[in-house]
Amino acid sequence: MALQSEPWFVLPVSLSKASLLGIIFTVCLLLLDFMKRRKTWRRFPPGPPSVPFLGNMLQVDFKNLPRAFKQLSKQYGDVFSLQIFGQNLVVLNGFEVLTGTLLNKSEDVADRPVFPVLKHRGYTGNSQGVALANYGQSWKEQRRFCQSTLRNLGMGKKSIEERVILEAGHLCATFQDEQGRPFDPHIVLNKAVGNVICSIMFGDRFEYDDDQLQRLLHMLDAANKEGSGFVPLLLNTFPCVMNIPGLMQKVLQAEKNILAFVKEIVSEHKKDRDPEKRRDFIDAFLQEMDNSKDDGNTSFTEINLLLITYELFGAGTETTSTTLRWALLFMLCYPGVQRKVQEEIDRVIGRARSPTMNDQLQMAYTSAVIHETQRLGDVLPLALPHMTFREIEIQGFIIPKGTTVITNLSSVLKDETVWEKPHQFYPEHFLDEDGKFVKREAFIPFSAGRRVCLGEQLARMELFLLFTSLVQRFTFEIPNDQPRPREDPVFMFSHSPHRFEMCAKER
Repeated sequence: MALQSEPWFVLPVSLSKASLLGIIFTVCLLLLDFMKRRKTWRRFPPGPPSVPFLGNMLQVDFKNLPRAFKQLSKQYGDVFSLQIFGQNLVVLNGFEVLTGTLLNKSEDVADRPVFPVLKHRGYTGNSQGVALANYGQSWKEQRRFCQSTLRNLGMGKKSIEERVILEAGHLCATFQDEQGRPFDPHIVLNKAVGNVICSIMFGDRFEYDDDQLQRLLHMLDAANKEGSGFVPLLLNTFPCVMNIPGLMQKVLQAEKNILAFVKEIVSEHKKDRDPEKRRDFIDAFLQEMDNSKDDGNTSFTEINLLLITYELFGAGTETTSTTLRWALLFMLCYPGVQRKVQEEIDRVIGRARSPTMNDQLQMAYTSAVIHETQRLGDVLPLALPHMTFREIEIQGFIIPKGTTVITNLSSVLKDETVWEKPHQFYPEHFLDEDGKFVKREAFIPFSAGRRVCLGEQLARMELFLLFTSLVQRFTFEIPNDQPRPREDPVFMFSHSPHRFEMCAKER
């Protein structure tokens, strides 16, 4: 009798077809993950070993990314790679690498990664805002418009300076109302800086006790917490989760509330605007919408107006306000520095008139203190993520087109090869031997290149005028019953001080 041939593979009785399919599916995913990583091995930057699917998720401290990146750069160099849920990204560190890339290869890293969650906020097609927009015609059009409109509205000019000086008066009056009692300056600084942006974007400022201003700032604070939490990471990594019925109506609610708030203001502008006059940013944008209404490919859409207004208000308020909080904290911790600033103010300005931008050139020490606050405060340590617009070579490594790039600004602002005392508050970093102000090349708190901060000029003006006005009027002291404030930062995408109270005593 002929022998019956055995099948080449015998399915164990205990293994069901469903289990077998699961194993095959898992093996296929592992192979795909392996092949995806293998494609990047040709001269790709080194990095820690990763595991399938998770990548390096378990090896990176997301509670303090700047510190985690510093430790990894010691082991893998100033250009290293990570894998997060199968997505490759490259982290750039140090003065030489970052400035060389952002300045000399600016267009090569000018793109932005795709964030699926943004589509649910309205970031689609030609309506992608400006800060997070892909590098293309829409971004270029909106970037030019924002720059020219902000200039026309007075950014860097006397008209905006007068608004900031006016706001400084209101801020000082609010500090005076505390009558030397301990208080937390966080909220009132937000109101002052927010009002400057409101006057540019909406055409007017609010009183500090105005319900609309307080509601807007509360929503902004909530949106910042939402944006730096786990939910956006989950949604961007696994976009399929967004298809769960009702989920997207419940998450990221604060941002939706802000966009609804801005939409109300835009509707009011539409009712009472004069097409011949531009009161503010919204009027200017509405005029461009009218001019391009027959262009089916225009980026001047109402959703873009809402998104850009939100971006400019959010970015312009939080970063400058946080920097001012760092400045006041350093005045508390370093009373000798505060005295030297006051002596310079008394010598150059006196106490009878308000500071102006013309005074800045004669105030080297005050300028050094503000710059050192920005350097050590390090408010945006990682900036916004970039993406390679084309294949690029950095320090001999090949980074393919479409790779997410993290620019670790903190590693430049605290580069131990550049700064004499990188981890200490030391205004002399910005003074020469004769006591004259010197701006250092490694000072890049606003980033650099094509994606440099749009509001840099305005932020510089606000920091000088608001800080100088406060130190002119008050001496800041630690309350008697409280310890010295902590100088280490709280990391939540940005670096902010721990909450502190202070006494503002009139001079």
